[in-house]
Amino acid sequence: MDLELRGRRALVTGASRNLGAAIAAGLAEEGCSLALCARSADSLEKTAAALRERGAQVYAQVADVSDPAALRAFVEASARELGGLDIVVSNASAGSVKGDEAWQVSFDADLFAFVTLAQAALPHLERSEAGTLIAISSTNAVSTTLPASPNSFSAMKAAITHHATALATAWAPKGVRVNTLSPGPVDFPGGNWEKVKQGRPEVYEKVQGQIPLGRYGTDREVSDAVAFLASPRSGFFVGANLVMDGGMLGRVHY
Repeated sequence: MDLELRGRRALVTGASRNLGAAIAAGLAEEGCSLALCARSADSLEKTAAALRERGAQVYAQVADVSDPAALRAFVEASARELGGLDIVVSNASAGSVKGDEAWQVSFDADLFAFVTLAQAALPHLERSEAGTLIAISSTNAVSTTLPASPNSFSAMKAAITHHATALATAWAPKGVRVNTLSPGPVDFPGGNWEKVKQGRPEVYEKVQGQIPLGRYGTDREVSDAVAFLASPRSGFFVGANLVMDGGMLGRVHY
């Protein structure tokens, strides 16, 4: 299937490694030019250089998404460098944060970063003929495991999913689509589940046993899902939360 992404201009946050790098690579493979940000200059430039070697146009800027001014400046610079924006992927996350500051860190780097990114990107997406915003959430946003383990990551991802749905309704008349992708357990080199597999194999095997498909997801499957949601081929998807978890969530997705 031709996703009709060649020539599109895509911005991805948290794109220097892991899922962000995979998402960027997938969009580059489909012919998109890219604007990437991350906090680490070394890993960001390494990722950008690898994509350029494969023929992609890449603008890379060091930016901490928990700093609203820095994030807005990155969006503006990206639109200027690429000549506009068609696709914006909110991927950066503080992850599973521990300690007294966990809730504030998750709020700043996950929820408010998404709010800021959406606000900054809207004028550019409105000027696109196929503007789309994609939020990377998690199955943790819609389900808790027992025994329950309350944490800031899950709560902020739930808030992101809700806000993305509200934006989708408000922005659809403007010609901008907003959707959410919620991966379940995804195993890839350098990822959290690889670390669990090495350090706590019993936990890794227990979770795998709870996935009806019998295996973990891959970063390529996540990037393929993002590419589809970003493409005109998914043009009637508005406010969707696309759950990809191998059937792990035992619920009906009304």
